[in-house]
Amino acid sequence: METIQAESNTLTAPEKTVTVSGSVALLEGLIAEGVDTIFGYPGGAIMPIYDALYDYTDKLKHILVRHEQGATHAAQGYARTSGHVGVAFATSGPGATNLVTGLADAQIDSTPMVCITGQVFAHLLGTDAFQETDVINITTPVTKWNYQITDATEIPSVLAKAFYIARSGRPGPVLIDITKNAQLQLFEYEGYTACEHIRSYRPKPNIRKEYIEQAAELINSAKKPFVLFGQGVLLGNAEAEFQAFIEKTGIPAAWTILGAGAIPTDHPLNVGMLGMHGNYGPNVQTNSCDVLIAIGMRFDDRVTGRLDKYAKQAKVIHLDIDPAEIDKNVKADVPVWGDCKETLPLLTALAEQKEHTEWLAEFRAYDKAEREAVIEKELNPGEGEMTMGEVLNKLNELTGGNAVIVTDVGQHQMVACRYARFNETRSNITSGGLGTMGFGLPAAIGAKFGAPDRTVVAIIGDGGFQMTCQELGTIMQSGVNVKILILNNRFLGMVRQWQQLFHDKRYSFVDITSPDFVKLADAYYIAGKKVTERDDLGNALKEMLDHDGSYLLEVMVAKENNVFPMVPQGSSVSEIRLK
Repeated sequence: METIQAESNTLTAPEKTVTVSGSVALLEGLIAEGVDTIFGYPGGAIMPIYDALYDYTDKLKHILVRHEQGATHAAQGYARTSGHVGVAFATSGPGATNLVTGLADAQIDSTPMVCITGQVFAHLLGTDAFQETDVINITTPVTKWNYQITDATEIPSVLAKAFYIARSGRPGPVLIDITKNAQLQLFEYEGYTACEHIRSYRPKPNIRKEYIEQAAELINSAKKPFVLFGQGVLLGNAEAEFQAFIEKTGIPAAWTILGAGAIPTDHPLNVGMLGMHGNYGPNVQTNSCDVLIAIGMRFDDRVTGRLDKYAKQAKVIHLDIDPAEIDKNVKADVPVWGDCKETLPLLTALAEQKEHTEWLAEFRAYDKAEREAVIEKELNPGEGEMTMGEVLNKLNELTGGNAVIVTDVGQHQMVACRYARFNETRSNITSGGLGTMGFGLPAAIGAKFGAPDRTVVAIIGDGGFQMTCQELGTIMQSGVNVKILILNNRFLGMVRQWQQLFHDKRYSFVDITSPDFVKLADAYYIAGKKVTERDDLGNALKEMLDHDGSYLLEVMVAKENNVFPMVPQGSSVSEIRLK
């Protein structure tokens, strides 16, 4: 059988038609799409693809994870730091079903990912064959698109569609299920052609000039305009366009946790984080502004609180690439459909040069109150048990705000998002919409492969770490350099905080016992240290960052250190509590 020799990142057809297997056609397509890293786990139904991969290790790097969920989170981390589509392989049955959590996470957080699953022979479909599951129907709710291939001749065109759908418009995960016969089948291969159009699929809505003009009119007449920005700015590679817009208009801007890093933390118009554990000023001022400009964000409930008390006084302008998000939760007075990389310059051109000095000063007054009531005590407690905030504060000093911060889910996540400094884009990698515990460690592995020249620090709680700690084996085998910072409060901290505040301190099954994390890391040949004293923290963090290779640092922090401010569930954002 003659195989193709194709250069990476090319989309050219071979000089002549050649006979290849479906598996080879798949790998050639991945190379043509510019894929360089795959996260996966082999098994019976995907074995032909892995057999073909044996001859492609010079062009495709395969990272053997320890659980298929780890493959999806690693692919997410890779996509989020690199800006490219993440790729994961899994076999049929349990291999495929283990992808579901990562697919759901990628779907709600708009992460471009292509998952390839093996499937039983086509003639066995529907017979309850060994390791057969209906992966298409299982994953339909958690993918942007999925498709089952039973004939190898479909592989090039379906793969091209998959990558186009995953990365275009509002990105998302795609799954291709390939039966074993299609992987083995020989066919006449005519090369790979990238997909640039699919009939009936419109990744970007048409920009309507009249809405741009209406939005500009509202912005120019506003006395207290306020910008809320989300991940759409990063996904659209529109950081420069966004910064130009706010700097010309002088409008204060606050971010959702997935929008962090679109502008530097210390930008003078960056007024902080929105949402349940966001900053005091942005939450309160949402119900004081006269024009609310939402850019690439979806008005999640953790941002809005009670919708019937959310920004009722304001005219709302909503810029989004996905028309389904506009008017879904918050009614927009002016809907601006389109890619914000294209719509923002049009809006900036019509906007007047302004400075909202007095309005911005109101935010600074709230900042001062929050700093006195919460921030100073969290970052510089001086005595007593260590706080998560002071660990982040010390980390900022050592990284200069230039590291990629990958967080798991829980109190440490909110603390990291609140206090980590982000000087560069694509620096905050976290599970936003789904809130997936166990996300942090495998996502950090993928993030490092996606940004090999940057320092990657995984900040993880003692609970979340134990959900995917087997991925230490992936670090051991791949040699990837990830810094792992476990903030151990000996509780499932976020649940405990809610039980304390809203369930009369009835701590029901949140007291978690952990192994010796440093010994566990040592078992995987990963260096580590445990810190219990404040005086040792700075040197230990420096040792972690300076170490040549992966490193695990466990820091024992206060057991009942709550995250404030907090908007109680069912409350208005202006009812945010400082204590």
